[in-house]
Amino acid sequence: MQIKPEAAVLPADPSQLPQGKYGPVYPRTPACYGFTIIATLKPGRAEAMRVYGQTLAAALEADPYLLAPLKLHYLRWVLFDGDTRFLYQGIFDTDFDKYTEDAVALFSKAGVDTAFENLEGFPEDWRSNPEAFVRFVREHHCPSFLEYGEYPYVSTDEIKRALRVKDAFSTMLDQLQ
Repeated sequence: MQIKPEAAVLPADPSQLPQGKYGPVYPRTPACYGFTIIATLKPGRAEAMRVYGQTLAAALEADPYLLAPLKLHYLRWVLFDGDTRFLYQGIFDTDFDKYTEDAVALFSKAGVDTAFENLEGFPEDWRSNPEAFVRFVREHHCPSFLEYGEYPYVSTDEIKRALRVKDAFSTMLDQLQ
């Protein structure tokens, strides 16, 4: 089976997309699903954001599967404009509605805060009000207009399975030598 890289152009007008529970449903692309938000930090919160990043990294070291329910491929966090603005980019396997509902449930269950609490306008009642969380993300979402996948439409589960097969095959070959 040959996997051929693909690209997809997304519509400039999200009103052309089908509507889901929380707004437009962006299609799965060769890069799977994802979103990018850009928001302003609350004054003086850049260091708290960095500390939260360290806290999340430590939590993932203690439990590498902490974020597994989100079916993430990648997360990228960037502070810019003199540490006054924040960019969040996530690529994942589920649609936006499920991802955000799962994120609220995951963080609420784990009893941890979200980095987004350091952002201006983020709702204080986000744990009990997923709609407010989603509204914030939608208001700060910067939709992509082109997405590319070197290995298009491949899920995290498929990637992990392929890596397990590769490891098993390598082990078998090592034992034959």
